[in-house]
Amino acid sequence: MVNLFSKNLFFLGLLVASFIIFFDLLTKDQVFYLLHDFRGSNYATKTQIKLTDFFSLVYVNNNGISFGMFNEAKNAREIFAFLQGSIATILIIWLWRIKSKHLAIALGLIIGGAFGNVIDRIQNGGVTDFLDFHIASYHWPAFNLADSAIFIGVAIVLFDEFIIKKK
Repeated sequence: MVNLFSKNLFFLGLLVASFIIFFDLLTKDQVFYLLHDFRGSNYATKTQIKLTDFFSLVYVNNNGISFGMFNEAKNAREIFAFLQGSIATILIIWLWRIKSKHLAIALGLIIGGAFGNVIDRIQNGGVTDFLDFHIASYHWPAFNLADSAIFIGVAIVLFDEFIIKKK
């Protein structure tokens, strides 16, 4: 039987996931409209607004997975949406059993990021990436808020597993 504390952690994780989904989709829409207005009727696949010497907003529609891998895969939209949704669903089950606040938040970040990208993939055929950090001509692959949330969530889970639990 799940106690009240565990239920509260479950709902905390779902609240974090909901915020990530909301803000991820909002930022993707806002950047799309900003770049659409900025570039007028030009529908080039990658246009940028340079904000600093090391940071630009770009519009990249990633049909594959991380770093554009499998961009040309047949039925990528359906396959990757199913895989991401399945993983996020498994993480929701794990979240139900969590007994630590920081792990509930971490799983909420991962779940929210995964579902944010799934919704974007279903609506737009791919994941919208727009944060572009660069040094001179070297660019880190563009990413979005959902990707950042997933990365931070995974880092917290790994920190918990390899640092906190070892103590």
